[in-house]
Amino acid sequence: MANFSAALVKELRERTGLGMMECKKALAEANGDIELAIEDLRKASGMKAAKKASRTAADGVVAVKVADDNSYAIAIEVNSETDFAARDAGFLAFVDKVLAQAFASKQTDVAALMVGELDAAREALVQKIGENISVRRAILVEGNTVGFYVHSTNKLAALVALSGGEAELAKDVAMHVTAVNPQVVRKEDMSAEVVAKEKEIILAQPDMASKPAEIAEKMVVGRIAKFLAENSLVEQAFVKNPEQKVGELVKQAGCEVLSFVRVEVGEGIEVEKTDFAAEVAAQLKG
Repeated sequence: MANFSAALVKELRERTGLGMMECKKALAEANGDIELAIEDLRKASGMKAAKKASRTAADGVVAVKVADDNSYAIAIEVNSETDFAARDAGFLAFVDKVLAQAFASKQTDVAALMVGELDAAREALVQKIGENISVRRAILVEGNTVGFYVHSTNKLAALVALSGGEAELAKDVAMHVTAVNPQVVRKEDMSAEVVAKEKEIILAQPDMASKPAEIAEKMVVGRIAKFLAENSLVEQAFVKNPEQKVGELVKQAGCEVLSFVRVEVGEGIEVEKTDFAAEVAAQLKG
């Protein structure tokens, strides 16, 4: 058997979307030559062009499932490379399967969740659709009353846990979270690092330069207070009724917001800019 590294197996897996044993076998038969292994795999399985995993999967969908008693909910993000693939029936069936398993086990460790059947299903889907498919995250929210809202595009969702009240109220607050994007529940929850960074930004603004120190300090305090109010869920004007703050709405129902999470497809993923003409030319050369 040829001697090759685990890193080479990993690279072949990433470039083909195939299973570990299949990749090990192909590398062994190709004496550790990864390009030859890819060629052999393509011949043997009718596999589409390799390098699928090198392309950025930054599209996809968010899916949510809530318990019948509203005590918990799971949100997952499953990525594809294009919106076209994200609307494929096979892709959506795979999303449903992942969601059902994550919900049943309350599993938020994606690696543990995907072991076995789900990873095999993912790899089969990669080969069928011809795009990189990945389960990016699974998020659990628990509370006395958990509600959620998924935008009609299926690319944005929010989950909200309340200490009581009705599921419909939690859903309304979740809808607000998707629209307004608060950072924290209450201003006290904002990290010291974020506040310090905001203060640094305020002090660097042009209108601060000419102000005496004591005036500048008062202005900083005022602007920080405004920043905290704008980014704290309970301080925000409720989207359905701007005359009322979210905190007042929830308090009226005799409860409080325990936590929330907002999930948007592709957030934080850097998408590599590609020169399409150059990519086509490279493929033609290949």
